[in-house]
Amino acid sequence: MKVTFLGTGTSQGVPVIGCDCPVCISTDKKDQRLRAAILVSIGPTNIVIDVGPDFRQQLLRAKITKLDAILLTHEHNDHIIGMDDVRPLNFSQKKHIPVYANERVQTDLKKRFEYIFKAEPYPGAPRIELHIIQASKNFEVEGIPIIPIEVLHGQLPVLGFRFNNFTYITDAKTISDTELTKLRGTEILVLNALHHSLHHSHLNLEEALALIEKIQPKKAYLTHISHRMGLDKEVAEMLPDNVFLGYDGLALEV
Repeated sequence: MKVTFLGTGTSQGVPVIGCDCPVCISTDKKDQRLRAAILVSIGPTNIVIDVGPDFRQQLLRAKITKLDAILLTHEHNDHIIGMDDVRPLNFSQKKHIPVYANERVQTDLKKRFEYIFKAEPYPGAPRIELHIIQASKNFEVEGIPIIPIEVLHGQLPVLGFRFNNFTYITDAKTISDTELTKLRGTEILVLNALHHSLHHSHLNLEEALALIEKIQPKKAYLTHISHRMGLDKEVAEMLPDNVFLGYDGLALEV
């Protein structure tokens, strides 16, 4: 299994428009972050988790020419608004793209992308095939078993996903003990860490490190990172030996 970080930034991305802080003006590529998304490749199967406003750019940068499924964590703009950019894949693959999301997220998709779901959509509209998933039920994509993990983004339930010994969680603030049991034995964990200050709906760095210590993966990578976290090279020196800042383009063999 290969995991590629397509984006590791927050809803605003990094650099932030109009900001001249040291991170936003940094020329270090690791300090330049598109909106959070990840590609999981298992054999010939490519699965993307979340399709935010940078989705097109992310596909081009990663040279992705084939996509087998999209998993959605939740319905916030920075995780779904790039859905229209599946169109070139529809044309090249000559099929609908399966999209896996819970019922609440699918309801939101049908409102925001009403034109996709009309009885007779206009020629050239995106073609997607919705599949309902639930936090309480494991599911499969192209024969690949996936365990959904429910976390709370403030008060909003959000899904993370576990593939064998790899788990991806973004936009979490809290995780119940019941859901934490699903993470036992995870060797590689990707977890959100916004910045250093307390936030009402995101883990900050201190909270993320405490949760990583509780889960005990062999390695952990941080994502959904704000410009307020600080320069990559400086923050990296603060982290435990098994914890790393994710960055756009990072590829892991799991």
